[in-house]
Amino acid sequence: MSKDIRNEGMWGEIDRNRDFMKCPDFNNVTRQSDQEKELPQPPLSKVVKGNFIQLSADFDDIVVCDSYTELLDNRRSERVYDKNAEMSQDQLAFLLWSTQGIQEIRGNNYATFRPAPSGGARHPFETYFIARNVEELEPGLYHYLPLEHVGEKRVAVRYVGEFPDHKERIAGMLAGQKWASNAPVIVFYSCVAYRAEWRYCNFAHRVVLIDLGHVGQNFMLSAAAMGLGSCCMAAYDQKLCDEALGFDGYEEYTVYACSVGKTR
Repeated sequence: MSKDIRNEGMWGEIDRNRDFMKCPDFNNVTRQSDQEKELPQPPLSKVVKGNFIQLSADFDDIVVCDSYTELLDNRRSERVYDKNAEMSQDQLAFLLWSTQGIQEIRGNNYATFRPAPSGGARHPFETYFIARNVEELEPGLYHYLPLEHVGEKRVAVRYVGEFPDHKERIAGMLAGQKWASNAPVIVFYSCVAYRAEWRYCNFAHRVVLIDLGHVGQNFMLSAAAMGLGSCCMAAYDQKLCDEALGFDGYEEYTVYACSVGKTR
């Protein structure tokens, strides 16, 4: 439909969203970012206190697909899981590391290099997950701590707390997608927006959404490489997710959800 014959209403919103998707003129930016103002850089990852849990992380034998072509051919969104099948700690650790693990820190704590690319190496995401059925891991809500093992294929997580009535809560958080609660692990990615805004100012958010696609593809390819099924979900209840995961909804907020497990 031609833009000049549309009514405002819904099409006005659609037009504004289409404009948001277009690339701004980065060569003629008039606003100074906080980085250019030499304001303090935000932390590379959330700083947390307390004990952490070291997951087993033997990646040598968990990848069962030895052909990249086959891997791409096998990757599908899977929504039917064997609710009794346990996920190993090695499998969980590989998923966490391959999406947000820190391989290297550059400069004076300026940037992190990770398996998934990010504009300006800002990596504005945090990884949380609900463990329902993981080998020798208490069910509940966890937070991945990538700064604990920089440059190593080792994985540490923090136990946040119990997650009672998980089936009903997950269905509500994921806009009625009840099937996701059968997965042994449901991962939620949050955005700490100022990490990207510090560098890219008002252009940051389009870049962040592109980065989120990189993370999701790494997640699904890593799951498929281990013979597991996964599904990345854009449909979720913002308020319920932020409240359940402990976010304030402004400085940090939910942006993505992914389920993973053995398929039936």
